[in-house]
Formats: sequence, C-alpha cells, structure tokens
Amino acid sequence: MLDETPEKTETVLEVNNIEVIYNHVILVLKGVSLNVPKGGITALLGGNGAGKTTTLKAISNLLRSERGEVTKGTISYRGETVQGLTTADLVNKGVIQVMEGRHCFEHLTVEENLLTGAYTRKASRGDIDAELNKVYDYFPRLKERRKSQAGYTSGGEQQMVAIGRALMSRPETILLDEPSMGLAPQLVEQIFGIVKDLNENEGYTFLLAEQNTNVALRFAHYGYILESGRVVMDGPAKDLRENPDVKEFYLGMSDEGRKSFRDVRSYRRRKRWLA
Repeated sequence: MLDETPEKTETVLEVNNIEVIYNHVILVLKGVSLNVPKGGITALLGGNGAGKTTTLKAISNLLRSERGEVTKGTISYRGETVQGLTTADLVNKGVIQVMEGRHCFEHLTVEENLLTGAYTRKASRGDIDAELNKVYDYFPRLKERRKSQAGYTSGGEQQMVAIGRALMSRPETILLDEPSMGLAPQLVEQIFGIVKDLNENEGYTFLLAEQNTNVALRFAHYGYILESGRVVMDGPAKDLRENPDVKEFYLGMSDEGRKSFRDVRSYRRRKRWLA
C-alpha cells in the first residue's frame, strides 16, 4: 500500500555489521547491517529462526536477559552508539520495543496497562490524559474495553494494548515484533492499517519484524530479508514484491503456477543469494 519511500531520508537508526552470540557459543546473527530512515516503515522479513527478533533485541538492549550479547559491530541512534545504554535509557531517547507475544499485565485493566507506558515520562496528568485519548482515537476498541482486565481480552485487543502502551511513552521509533502472530487475517489488516496511520499522521518511525511477508511488503516502504542470521536481500518494498525469488519463496507465487514440495526443494537450492 505504501510504494514510495518517504521524502525524509534522514537515517535515525543504523545497525552496522553486528554479530550476536548466545551462551558464549551460539552464533545467531552473522554480520547484519541495516538503516532505518526517519518517518518510514522498514520491514525485517524472514522465516522462524532467521534472526528477526534477535536483531530487534540487540537494538533495544534486551539480549542480556537471555544470555545473549553483541560481540561485533555497532548500533547507533541519531549518530550516538547505544549498545552500552540500558533499555530505559533507550526509551528516554525515543526508541521502544513492542515485544512478540503481546505481553500485557494480565491482572491490570486495559487502561492501567496503557498508563504504565507513561511511567518514564515527566508529564502532567493533563498531558498524559491527552495522550491516552489519542490512543483511544486510534484504538476505539480499547476505549470500549478500558475497564476490562487485560488478561480477559482477545489476542487482537492485547496487541492493540501493547502498541498503545508503547505510544504512551511518546517514542520517535517503535520496534514492532511479529504484530500479526496468532491473529486472524482481518485483525492483521486492521493492525497494519493502524501502523500505517500512525506513520502517516503522527510521524512515527517503525522497524517491524514480520513473518507475513505479503502483508508487511504492502505496508512497508523498505524491506530487509534475513536467512540464518544474515541479510540476504534488501530494497524498496515495491521492488521486493515484484522480485521473482521473493514471490516464489516468500509470497508463495510463481509465474509457472503452484509447485509440488519436491519442486520447491529443488528451487530452494538455486536461490541466487545463496549461490
């Protein structure tokens, strides 16, 4: 749906040739580099285990809790190296991650969950209420359910809570991990539509990790495809959508029609980027 790169091309986030190791022995990322332009939606694509979530956690400094570390390369935000910062420091600089799996405080209400997002801000109650109303404007369903315990809401509603809570911190850049996971197709379209509106109307910058390549490339401006911890292809979303390899291996389309499993295996061996 977004075929053109935003006019503003200032790079706010730069990942330069990083390697990530878990438990001091398991090499997960193998020289990943990417740039995220201000005011754009950048998609990080690939199958399960490709390294998408690890890349986001490397940026947001959440690896240590999982015995992971960036052993090579650099990560900078607005020209400042951020690898040594705490996650809270990074939030204060305008970068926040919405975790995979729609993590909510189950025993708090929807509204209480949203208000926790403003905890790090030094803002008046009036400012926080104004921000809360803006979240409700984008997620009217949350306004309807604001007094309900978050643990009793649907998966789609919990995803909205997670995004809304991130918005309450007034970030500049949002790292969004697998927003479509476990959601019905109609809800996926709704969530991505809201991401698009937040990008266009409020100027939020998004880096989103997503297995659903078809949906992500319709809403993103630029995409990076990961396989086995490496970036194997990148380009404007429109170009990636029309790329025959991407269409065949990630979108399930081929100019020659549907392929059998045996055919797919043989095609995988000829991927140009692995040759």
